[in-house]
Amino acid sequence: MTGLELADGSLTGLLAWFSLIHVPDDEVPTVIAEFFRVLRPGGALLLGFHAGDGSKLKTEGYGGHPMSVYVHRRSPARVATWLDAAGFTVEAEMLHRPAPNVEGGFVFAHR
Repeated sequence: MTGLELADGSLTGLLAWFSLIHVPDDEVPTVIAEFFRVLRPGGALLLGFHAGDGSKLKTEGYGGHPMSVYVHRRSPARVATWLDAAGFTVEAEMLHRPAPNVEGGFVFAHR
């Protein structure tokens, strides 16, 4: 996501559904800048992510498979701040609680 092989302004919309959760905070602005670059003016962006604070090393995947990957949690407001800084217009932020102790964040924006 830090170097999409797409032409500038080539997309009318972009969905990043829980794909930023493994991107460290210091890399997120680069990813968002790349999203901005490939979206046409007026293009829509919808981000879904784990909400909350902090990062956690995940050592077991679904089905008990071993893995070693960090999962980063962020508030919708924090993600919206990154989008604003990149030039996006944020339309909506939402916190979703599908189960006790489980939170997801969604941010909708356009270029």
